[in-house]
Amino acid sequence: MSREFPIGLTPPDWLVRNLQPQQAPLNRPAIARAAVAMSLPLALGLATGHTAYGALASMGALSGVIGDTADAYRMRILNIAIPQLFGAIGVTLGAAVYGHGWYAVTALTLIALVSGMISTIGAVASVSGLLLLLNSVIGAGLPLPGAWWLAPVLMSGGGLLVLLLALLAWPLRSGVPERTAVANTYRTVADLLTTCGDDPTAGYDAARRAVTQSLNQSYDLVLARRARHHGRNPELTRLLAQLNAITPVVEAAPAVHQSGRSLPPQIRDTVRHLAQAVETGYTGPIGLDLPAPTSETTRAVDHALRHAAEVVTAPDVDPRGIDDRLGRPAALRIRAARAARNVLLSSGSWRYGLRLALCIGLAQVLVSTVPVPRSYWIALTITFVLKPDFGSVFSRALLRALGTVAGLVIAAAVLSVVPRGWWDVLVLLLLAPLIPALTPRGYGYQTMAITPVILLLSDILNHQGTALLLPRLVDSLIGCGIALIAGYLLWPESWHTRVGDRLAEAVADTAGYVESAFGTPGTPGAETDPAARARMRRRLYRDLSVIRTEFQRALTEPPPTGRLAAGWLPLVVAVERIVDATTAARVRVKHGAPPPSSAEVTQVALQLRELSEGVRESEVLVEVRTDLTGPAGSVLEPLRQEVAAARAIASPH
Repeated sequence: MSREFPIGLTPPDWLVRNLQPQQAPLNRPAIARAAVAMSLPLALGLATGHTAYGALASMGALSGVIGDTADAYRMRILNIAIPQLFGAIGVTLGAAVYGHGWYAVTALTLIALVSGMISTIGAVASVSGLLLLLNSVIGAGLPLPGAWWLAPVLMSGGGLLVLLLALLAWPLRSGVPERTAVANTYRTVADLLTTCGDDPTAGYDAARRAVTQSLNQSYDLVLARRARHHGRNPELTRLLAQLNAITPVVEAAPAVHQSGRSLPPQIRDTVRHLAQAVETGYTGPIGLDLPAPTSETTRAVDHALRHAAEVVTAPDVDPRGIDDRLGRPAALRIRAARAARNVLLSSGSWRYGLRLALCIGLAQVLVSTVPVPRSYWIALTITFVLKPDFGSVFSRALLRALGTVAGLVIAAAVLSVVPRGWWDVLVLLLLAPLIPALTPRGYGYQTMAITPVILLLSDILNHQGTALLLPRLVDSLIGCGIALIAGYLLWPESWHTRVGDRLAEAVADTAGYVESAFGTPGTPGAETDPAARARMRRRLYRDLSVIRTEFQRALTEPPPTGRLAAGWLPLVVAVERIVDATTAARVRVKHGAPPPSSAEVTQVALQLRELSEGVRESEVLVEVRTDLTGPAGSVLEPLRQEVAAARAIASPH
């Protein structure tokens, strides 16, 4: 392969990873909603002679566009409406301290503390905390027109306009996103079965990760609605039963792959046929063209597929017989109380809140002591960069700076060429769709799309024109600098602290899964509780998926963090394969293979727990024993090989 740069000028890997755009499909409905929701309020403001009011509503619509990411309609309500409430509170509090110097410093610092703490609860709370702080900063930094209540109403109205557009098709498409998600899960399982038996296993590993991601998404969509309906909705009960029915097929896949023999194409075609039935809601008779099973693994696949076909085509499903494989979510009241308790008692919550409060406080002190025009942009930059669930602070600071520069180039062309007035509506109609189109590509691309939109709306409010471009660049660089120093360098939490402990916990949980799969004395009754094993396996893969994401984020940081992450990432893959090998052994035992002895199971679990302690106690690769032996021909032999490989990965080379 030819190099694009001379050897001495080749960019480092961490920089290439930061700048490389991510692959994601275009969400065309969201793109259309962004264009309408952001240009319509401004057009109405111009038509009625209240341009500033229209700009405020369009600014509120921007927050709705950013949160318009959910597929299910009920989740759209949560993702957009709840953050708008926090945004209204934020702009009200910010406007109350506008121009009050140190009162504004104190108020924004306290709001940043609260925002950071509630952001650790979950996805909706994270967006709510972000909007609470963002709108507080805007209210405290911009003179807002009209009475004190008008700006919150206008900005919330803009966000709710996005929600209204997102819900227009709900009466016609209710339940369609959930059915589509479950059908797509079946299709990813078909792709996984297609790769079984391949050598090398890279294609199988990628397909298995795709199945995990799809299962996570489907369960989240179905269980989120089921938490409210408590099993009374037949459609949701049916979808949950269909998700549970595909689980035995997923569990059989590792055994097939381990056998080294590919499955007949009829197997893949059958799963795709079932996916089509799920998506269309078909409940009639379905003909299965399955080859006769000839081994333990093919018997497992045949049995699992026939069971899945019965569930998919069953006209009625009894909700009392459906087990939620991740556990039914608790009532909203219980979850809210649990979240509040965790926020108040969690050291991680306080630590992140204090980091964000420190950075915002420093920014506001700087603004109060140094004359910086329209300096609210500094705090806005810090708020976006220091999001705990949006990736590496270092990478976000870098991408924020680069994205701002690119966005300023677009803004310069708009502000210098396009006259103010109705032309602004056309510009918003063209620029707003770039936000949902570029956001999935990466944070830098999102910043590049948002920057010219915010600058255009800000110019409508303060009429600075191109004079605000250079100050905005300086403000962004100052904000990135504060975030890097006070929010990153002063909090030396290594990747081991953030990720290594979670990986160690996953390895320990894997040891528990091995014991439960074969009913060792420490787990009485586990061998007769397949639902418990399924929940354990699903949670293991979900945890490993999150850990993998954290490691991939760490790869975007410069050495030594990125180099350490690169050294440990193969261990995540090894642990996933250990879970696979355990599942494969369990499937083989269920379909006729001799079960392993308790001594074999105990030995494997002990080795895994030793590995877990080694990962937990060290930030670098450590020497560990890999002497795993057992009876020849045992069903656990492939599992022992995977455990030995994992322990070898954890040893320095």
